[in-house]
Amino acid sequence: MRFEFATARRIVFGPGTARELVPAAVSLGKRVLLVTGASGRHAAGIVDQLRSAGLAVAEFHITGEPSVESVMAGVQQARAENCDLLTGIGGGSVIDTGKAIAALLANPGDIFDYLEVVGKGGPLTRPAVPYIAVPTTAGTGAEVTRNAVLAVTERKIKVSLRSPSMLPQLAVVDPELTYGLPPEVTAASGMDALTQLIEPFLSNASNPMTDAVCQDGIRRAARSLRLAFESDDHAAREDMSLAALFGGMALANARLGAAHGFAGPIGGMFPAPHGAICARLLPLVMEINLHALQERAPESPVLSRFAEVARLLTGEPDALAEDGIRWVHQLCVDLRIPPLSVFGVTPSTIPAIVAPSRKSSSMKGNPIELTDEELHAILQRAL
Repeated sequence: MRFEFATARRIVFGPGTARELVPAAVSLGKRVLLVTGASGRHAAGIVDQLRSAGLAVAEFHITGEPSVESVMAGVQQARAENCDLLTGIGGGSVIDTGKAIAALLANPGDIFDYLEVVGKGGPLTRPAVPYIAVPTTAGTGAEVTRNAVLAVTERKIKVSLRSPSMLPQLAVVDPELTYGLPPEVTAASGMDALTQLIEPFLSNASNPMTDAVCQDGIRRAARSLRLAFESDDHAAREDMSLAALFGGMALANARLGAAHGFAGPIGGMFPAPHGAICARLLPLVMEINLHALQERAPESPVLSRFAEVARLLTGEPDALAEDGIRWVHQLCVDLRIPPLSVFGVTPSTIPAIVAPSRKSSSMKGNPIELTDEELHAILQRAL
């Protein structure tokens, strides 16, 4: 057995830990580019604190999903301001944008020299500028991953900028920052977290360390996602923040599966939030994978993992794999997850989604290779 486990250099978790951001920033740099979402939720007070601590602060706001264009604009601003520190405070889009800016700020050349699929895929040879990631949603776990998923608008595709040096210097995960999130954001981000726990656990590259965080994370999400969706229950918010953190650790050190394999192409072609895509696809992918394994690989040890996922989700010691899948289907109903047709996906677009999905790194982590017919069936049912 051989595996490796890489994560952020330092992780600080717990209610109120956001107050530790400023002392950490002072120790890492003098001129900070603060990346936030359009609303700047939670950022205003931190800007004042950073400036009071003697740091020069430039603000960079993004809207929507992270893109090549927004990253390059951020790099340009960071260079103009002579920034030596990046801080991202927001959802997964903000965190990924900040990671990409920090990496490209330290490396010469064009972003397409380093991008996968549509670029040269060259290595980022210089360490990224120090980066502090502060998530305000409980979903992507981007604060502990070594890549940034970026939209290439003109190609209508999402691809990764990837390097071990992109792991943040510090991840500050404060569940209090997720208080007051709209229910639809809680649902989509929470389902993304759950997908990023289930897929690595079932993937063809799981290992004992990722198994441990996945098992604990699935259990937490199962007991708390509905409650966090319905209210601002503090214990539920803490569970979901930890589940998202664990999901990020898992995907960074194992692999994902078909739900994420589809999510990149769909997100590049349609205005669909990543979490909503994963949520809609997760139970359908689980169902097709289970049937494919039963028919073509009945001796696969992954089959026992499906049953374990069911036990973790339902809390029932005798639960079967099918019980877990039904549980996830019902969760999607309870969280009002929309069909993909809401975002413009139609039967005629399915072939254009399947082709690039087959080539994605996430699809290569699926526990069994799915046929074109099976891939089409998943998308058809997701409409």
